Amino acid sequence: MQQLNSGTAYLFWCLWLLGLGGVHRFYTGNFASGVIYLFTFGLFGFGQIIDLVLIPGMVDKRNIYLKGLHGGITPSINQSVTLNIGELPQLQQLQALQASNSSTTSPMQKLLKAAKEHKGQLSIAQAAIYTELEPEDLKKLLDEAEKAGYAETVNDSSTGAIRYRFDI
Repeated sequence: MQQLNSGTAYLFWCLWLLGLGGVHRFYTGNFASGVIYLFTFGLFGFGQIIDLVLIPGMVDKRNIYLKGLHGGITPSINQSVTLNIGELPQLQQLQALQASNSSTTSPMQKLLKAAKEHKGQLSIAQAAIYTELEPEDLKKLLDEAEKAGYAETVNDSSTGAIRYRFDI
């Protein structure tokens, strides 16, 4: 399966300098905005400049879409089917982390048990102690808990520190 390349998208972006704005958007599968960019000189140049930052994300999103078309992604029943840019690698890492955990208690279960012990509210440090996860993996787990509706991010009323409030 052919994967898109950010370098190629940037080369297509350069065609804007020759009056062909939006060619990079056609390349990344954004056909409607590509037509708009083509007829508005890249949204009067502003859209083209903004796209310098957005191109890697557009390429990644298109590559994820193409993998899905060709059977590269097989979501499980528990996994969200709607993916945002960059979520697929996070989900795969989290699933690998859960699979590699030799105990029968998953990190999410540890997190929920800790929240129950602390009356439904945890600091990041408390979550780290109970789950024994590295900070990057812990952040992914807490993000997943929020997306699943288990928790919400709040600020401590006295210190302003970030807390996670769980519906337990």
